[in-house]
Amino acid sequence: MNDHRADSVRVPENPAPHLAAEIATQPDDWTRAATTAAEYKAVLPQPGERVAVIGCGTSLFMSRAISALREGSGHGLTDAWPASQVRFGRDYDRYLVICRSGTTTEVVNAMRRIPDGVPRTVICSSPGTPVLDLADPVLIQEVDEKSVVQTRFATTALAILRWHLGEDLHPAIAAARAVLAEDPAESLAAVRRAEQISFVGMDFAAAIADEAGLKLRESCQSWTEGYPATEWRHGPISIAAPGRAVWAFGPLEPNFAADVAITGAHLEHRDIDPMADLVRVHQLCVLRAADLGLDPDHPRSLARSVVLDR
Repeated sequence: MNDHRADSVRVPENPAPHLAAEIATQPDDWTRAATTAAEYKAVLPQPGERVAVIGCGTSLFMSRAISALREGSGHGLTDAWPASQVRFGRDYDRYLVICRSGTTTEVVNAMRRIPDGVPRTVICSSPGTPVLDLADPVLIQEVDEKSVVQTRFATTALAILRWHLGEDLHPAIAAARAVLAEDPAESLAAVRRAEQISFVGMDFAAAIADEAGLKLRESCQSWTEGYPATEWRHGPISIAAPGRAVWAFGPLEPNFAADVAITGAHLEHRDIDPMADLVRVHQLCVLRAADLGLDPDHPRSLARSVVLDR
C-alpha cells in the first residue's frame, strides 16, 4: 500500500490555484540560483567526475536535462537514473539526487544503497526530511510548493546546475519574465483546446519535452506525449492531425515545420530557452484546468510524495 492515491478534485468555481502563484516566481528563483550554485560549488559535480543523477517523476526529467547539459559541455560522463533503477555497480565519483519532498521511498532507498565513501549531494526543498541526513544537502526551501504539481522547485534545481556549469541564464530569465507579462489566454490560444499535444526537443530540451507532457497530464488530465524531435518522425507523426498540436522546444530540426504542416497539426514554437518556454506550458496547465473545472493543485490519484510501506 502507498499514500500517493488521492481523489480527483473538481471545483465548480476554481479559486486562484497555488500553481499560478508558484509559476510566477520562477524568474526571481532562477536569479537567486546563481548565488546558491556559488555557495554549494564544492558539493556539486566537479569537472571530470563520473556522476549519477537520481530522481523520480519530474525530478527524473530534470536529472536527464542536467545529464545532457553536463556531458554536452564537456564536464564528464553523467548518467540519469530513476531512483528505483540505479546501477550501483558502475564506478561513479559522485551521486547527485533531486527530491522535492525528501520522503519519496524509492529515493530514500536508493540513497541508502550508495557505496560508502562516494560523495553524494541532494537538492531538496523540504526541511526535516530523511534525504537531508543521507547526503550533503542543498536545501532550497524558498522554492518549496503547496501545489502537488512541481514547477519552480524543478526549474530552480535545473537553474542551479546550469549556473554551476558556467551558463549565463540572464537571457532565459528575461525570456521567462516576458512570458509572464503576456496574457496567456491570447498567447496560448492556438493550443488551449488542442485535443492532443506532442512535445519535442533535442538534447536537454528532450527532457523538457517529457516534463511538459507530464505537467499537463497531472494538472488537467490532458493527452500529451514527449519525444526527441528527430524521433517524432519515426511513428509519433501518425498521431498528428488537425485539432492537435506539436510543441517544439529549442531550435527546430531541418524541415521539421514542413513535416508538421503536412499533418494539419498546429506547430507551437518560440525561439527562446526551453526552460523559459516551459513556463508557457505551466501557464497552459492553469488555463486548461480552469476550463475543465479541475483543481491543478491536487491532481487525480496523486499526492506530494510516493511513500511505500514495503
